[in-house]
Amino acid sequence: MRILKTLLIIVLALVVIVVLLGLIGADSYRVERSTVITASPEQIYPYVSNLSSQQAWGPWLEMDKNATSRLEGTDGTIGAVWKWEGDTIGNGTQEIVALDPNKNVGTKLTFSNWMGESSADNTFTLEPTAAGTKVSWAVIGKNGFVGKLKSKFMSMDDWLGPMFEKGLTNMKSMVEKEAAEANAALAAKTFNGYVIETIQYPATVFVGQRNKKVKWTEFEKFYGSTFAAVSGAIGAMKLEMSGHPSGILYAWDEQGQTADVMAAMPVKADPSLTVPGMEVLTIPACKMLMTPYYGAFDESALAHEAMDAMIKANNLEQYGKVIEEYVTDPMSEKDTTKWLTNVYYMVR
Repeated sequence: MRILKTLLIIVLALVVIVVLLGLIGADSYRVERSTVITASPEQIYPYVSNLSSQQAWGPWLEMDKNATSRLEGTDGTIGAVWKWEGDTIGNGTQEIVALDPNKNVGTKLTFSNWMGESSADNTFTLEPTAAGTKVSWAVIGKNGFVGKLKSKFMSMDDWLGPMFEKGLTNMKSMVEKEAAEANAALAAKTFNGYVIETIQYPATVFVGQRNKKVKWTEFEKFYGSTFAAVSGAIGAMKLEMSGHPSGILYAWDEQGQTADVMAAMPVKADPSLTVPGMEVLTIPACKMLMTPYYGAFDESALAHEAMDAMIKANNLEQYGKVIEEYVTDPMSEKDTTKWLTNVYYMVR
């Protein structure tokens, strides 16, 4: 009887100790880890703003190979939810609740198991640095009774910290590999500071007037009067434009500083079109190089030099005509640094 009484006292004492520990344990927790990734915030953001990407580099599914998961909603948007069920990692959800592109991502985590349900706030912060981007991953939550009790024996930082470090290492490896490939691809098509894309140019019908010997110093005058005439002609025929006013270069003489050029406007029409007082030219569908040029028209030679460098570096053959597409209306935009001209070269 005395032994039973003694055991009961011990059990009651242990219960009191457990209750006291559960009451005086930490009310909340915050776990944070960070790393610097050699990539831009724009290159990293998709990895933290998409729940499916988080699962790819995160350490959690590695812990439970038998876990099942599914995505609800549109990934990468507020309201998207990732749900999972597992033996080791338990059951839970992760919902996107805040997005600040290329800067911050906020999600809400909910966990459920035999002890009940709990929640936490999960955040990712991207900060540009001289070495790349500092990525900080943090989780903040409140401890219930069981959490308070567990905090007296092992902190959340000790448990989650190593998992965060592993996840960030996985992400760093994936992002830097993709960033290196993207940067190499960009470098391969960048010449003299101009990014040159290879495109499939659609068949286009142009209406315009051609002058086989325009002095470079008189381009602006030629374009001004000719575009006005072309606009009137296509307006009279009620033709619809399919793009922006363009200069089509047939040939140019650098020594004499003259060019054979057509001031033209693209229209939605059949190649058999005829317009009184105008020439009709069809550029067939073909492979072209294209680069955007910002600046005054008389300084666009820099973009053309970049095109030449691209063609030589890739052993391409430039043939046919060169097109300058004047996207910005200089009458409505006075700042020449904002004038956009798309330059096209036919190549094979």
